[in-house]
Amino acid sequence: MNGLDGFEIDKVYGYQIDGLTVETGDLICTVDGNPSILIGQFWWFVGKLIPGEVDHIVVYVGPKGRCVEAGAKGKVITFSVHDHHWDAASMFAQRDMMDRLYGIAYPLAERGLSPKDVSRIRLDVGQYCLRQAKEGKPYNLNFQDPDTEEAFYCSQLAYKAYMRPGINLNTEKGIPNIPFSKNIVFPSEVWAACKKRVRV
Repeated sequence: MNGLDGFEIDKVYGYQIDGLTVETGDLICTVDGNPSILIGQFWWFVGKLIPGEVDHIVVYVGPKGRCVEAGAKGKVITFSVHDHHWDAASMFAQRDMMDRLYGIAYPLAERGLSPKDVSRIRLDVGQYCLRQAKEGKPYNLNFQDPDTEEAFYCSQLAYKAYMRPGINLNTEKGIPNIPFSKNIVFPSEVWAACKKRVRV
């Protein structure tokens, strides 16, 4: 497979989004909302319900701008970022979401892994996420159950993909101490667990 169609990849891809570099398995972190349009105001309100500085996690897989997310479509989907620019309005038909790029989280950075291990994990994460999209896994509304693989919410998808090689992104960092939240994998926990670059 050349990775250009279907739900398969056979190598690690790279891309640039608004000047930030991503490779297969890196996490695109966004903030919900766009106050200039009505639907964006709705998503701004949704974002206010999510604790921390990041509201949503998307997994970059490649090639080009192809990504995987569990979001507003009610299932795990693939979509594409075109022309190296995060433009939620132009991607709305693919995603039904309005959000702004906040930054990129690099779960494999500064973990003492060999280049060979990094490539292997990147490929495994990409393949795992694409498999969930291929199977059309539904959105997981039971946020307290991040260990299921029958359904996914956005940060849970990243968490499960990285637990396979033993990297735990459920850190309880970057969020306030909220009752009954210990099991939930919040987007800001994932953000806090990784080296990152913020969009300027």
